[in-house]
Amino acid sequence: MGLYRRAQGAGPSQSLGMQKSTYPGFHKEMGGPRTGGLEIVSKIWPVKTVACDQKKVELFKRADPDHLREIFSKYASIEEDGEKYMSYGDLMQRYLNFLDPKDYNDYTQTLFASSVDTSRDQKISFTEFQAFEAVLCLPDAMYALAFQIFDRNGNGFITCDEFEDIIKHTTLQHHLPFNFDCDFIKLHFGKDKSRKVSYSEFTQLLHDFHDEHASQAFRRRDLKNQGSINAKDFEEIMMSLKSYMLTDFVRDNLVTVALGGERHRRISYSYFTAFISLLNNMELIKKIYMSITRRDKSQEVTKEEMLYQAQEFAQITPLEIDILFQLVGLKHQSGRVSYDDICDLSPLEGRETPFTLQMQIAQEKINYEQHTERTVLLQIAENVYRFALGALAGATGATAVYPIDLVKTRMQNQRTTSMVGELMYKNSFDCFKKVLRHEGFFGLYRGLAPQLVGVAPEKAIKLTMNDLMRDKLGGRFLNKDGSLPLWAEMVAGGTAGASQVMFTNPLEIVKIRLQVAGEVVSKGQKVSAIKVVRELGFLGLYKGSRACFLRDIPFSAIYFPAYARTKKWLADENGYNSPGTLLLAATIAGMPAAAIPTPADVIKTRLQVQARTARVFRSSPQFGVTLLTYEVLQRALYVDFGGKRPEGSEARSTQIEEQLSRNPDHIGGYRLALATFNGMESKFGLMLPKFKGPQT
Repeated sequence: MGLYRRAQGAGPSQSLGMQKSTYPGFHKEMGGPRTGGLEIVSKIWPVKTVACDQKKVELFKRADPDHLREIFSKYASIEEDGEKYMSYGDLMQRYLNFLDPKDYNDYTQTLFASSVDTSRDQKISFTEFQAFEAVLCLPDAMYALAFQIFDRNGNGFITCDEFEDIIKHTTLQHHLPFNFDCDFIKLHFGKDKSRKVSYSEFTQLLHDFHDEHASQAFRRRDLKNQGSINAKDFEEIMMSLKSYMLTDFVRDNLVTVALGGERHRRISYSYFTAFISLLNNMELIKKIYMSITRRDKSQEVTKEEMLYQAQEFAQITPLEIDILFQLVGLKHQSGRVSYDDICDLSPLEGRETPFTLQMQIAQEKINYEQHTERTVLLQIAENVYRFALGALAGATGATAVYPIDLVKTRMQNQRTTSMVGELMYKNSFDCFKKVLRHEGFFGLYRGLAPQLVGVAPEKAIKLTMNDLMRDKLGGRFLNKDGSLPLWAEMVAGGTAGASQVMFTNPLEIVKIRLQVAGEVVSKGQKVSAIKVVRELGFLGLYKGSRACFLRDIPFSAIYFPAYARTKKWLADENGYNSPGTLLLAATIAGMPAAAIPTPADVIKTRLQVQARTARVFRSSPQFGVTLLTYEVLQRALYVDFGGKRPEGSEARSTQIEEQLSRNPDHIGGYRLALATFNGMESKFGLMLPKFKGPQT
């Protein structure tokens, strides 16, 4: 039946191996019963054994066998000789919810469920249930499942009668009948229709059948054999047979573009095939556009430019270019095509992300959705994890830019020398040279020790609180596209800034006292952090805290939203941020965030306005390094607490996310079951009646 399972003893995360075939009488020949531990075999591909330790890519995380057995027992209503079995209704109605138990079509249920029932005894064992889950995880699951449905005898081949019987039961056949006495069928099954088709041949047959069906539908609508049909017939054929190729915009404008402004225009066969070919070749159209614009997506191209460049590609005809500009002309009358215009017409838009990555993202999002009511312990563990990474990231960022910070403080705190009106440092660069000359290299890191001791709670609390507030606000306030509103981002950032002040204020007072200590060295006296704390006392450590609030709250309220939005802007077409774009986004966001609250920073350290530049040069790269380290650590040391990963750490999900089942009992491959069944209907035209009726 083409079902797969892991090699005996393999764990749930190991690759699927191609095993021996099963067919009526197989178990008898092998001397074992149906549930005697024999491995279920493939009848789809040639027999080929794959070693368990062979390295393979896992496309979809398999279900844990023990968990899967619990779910199977929950829905299995038949028990014989101590073994539990599912009925067809248990599988299709109760478990998958694919058919309405009150008004289901018996033929459809039997057809679909028998693809799981390898022994055709009207009941499904756990072994078969588990093997079917493996099929749903295959990279070509849709074709594999379709083959199993057509292979009624379970012998690994499809006859013309089997193919014809199922096609004739589809709702599409009643709407747009297919003529099986045609050359197309004879080419695949032979003149006398006695040839059997293997799995690999079946995949091409199913693909070509869809195009042949469209051609036959055109000829049936061409009542006068003039090689043309009216616009309504064109719309009906496209909506029935090619709906999976139509974007919302194309679907809404099928008749309009077909008429082309002529009320009684008829659609020629050439136009019909060119329209379908254009939709099939939209990704190639994108490549042509990119060639013309040299990969600049902001440009618009003319029809003449497209025609010139299309000469390099035999797959694209001038008629297809005409249709392209007719469709775009319904959007605007500029006579030019932009990249966004092409995306609006492309049925594959948003599917450039690797399928394996889409599945990973989709599963993580579902896990997040299903763990919204997480335990308090799990939430605490997640925040401790974030705190630890934030502390490490903060220490890294502080160390990277500490010399700039020291120069900034010296510039802000400088006094005039013995010569009236003369400043100690002319500019930041002069300050840097004099510190290096008089205090040595390590003078640039004076006061770093207490900085690193305090930077853990400071940066860790800020990063952790921002993430925590974004999570909490994201659970209640979201835009239609799933993003946080700007005000919510600012609230989260502002809260993060306020929460760190209690740690920042004492730290910075001690740090500044140590940094400026090198300017006037008193013989026999050495300034230390402990001595500074003793002199200031507890209340003295919080001197200037109001200015800290005025500085840190606006900084974080500006910085975190700016970072999140700049990160989106710099992400690639799949929504992924590389370390380079993360650093650039964090650095760019730090500029306005550091510049705007500078007056508060000046007040806090009793400074002149000229300190603004020094602050931007220090804060912007510091938080750039900090945020880069924080996000890279979250990727490298990822721990799943049931929460949400940082945006941009993986490519954005596409349609797959919407297709996966949210039923918590649909684990492993069964999350894909409904999407696979529905995909067979929409893409292969295998729309079988789901309700009772005369057409069964």
